[in-house]
Amino acid sequence: MAVTFVRIDDRLVHGQVVEGWIPFLGIDDVIVVSDSASQDDMRKTLMRLSLPEEISLSVLSVADAVSALAAAAAGKTKTLVLAASPLEVESLLEKGVKLENVNVGGMHYSVGKMQIGRAVFLSEEDVNSLKKISAAGVKLEGRGVPTDKASDVIAMMHA
Repeated sequence: MAVTFVRIDDRLVHGQVVEGWIPFLGIDDVIVVSDSASQDDMRKTLMRLSLPEEISLSVLSVADAVSALAAAAAGKTKTLVLAASPLEVESLLEKGVKLENVNVGGMHYSVGKMQIGRAVFLSEEDVNSLKKISAAGVKLEGRGVPTDKASDVIAMMHA
């Protein structure tokens, strides 16, 4: 089954993921791609405690995630990939990771960001990164939870 779903969400492992996406998709493994989280033992522990015991968790730097995603793509389990921002996804693509679809879930407000969805606020850097991801042939959908209707992120940025 391999990499089942890729989601950009700055909260990484949290309630919407654990209660919504994981059961909806039948996920077995979660791979968090975040250079900062991979170096933060407290964050890794909190994410591990947030997941059901039967779900495996790997919290990896972008560099380490490349080989883990290749193994997941060849595997038989269903894997959810969580990235903290579009930059991690862009970096994965630059390192040769093949992705078809990316869900843009939660990117929260801070000064200078523009809102394109209920819980999606983008900096100029985020916009540029999402454009590069799209230009690489990756479909970007905006959707907070599985029951939401998917939206075209690129169209939302131009609205």
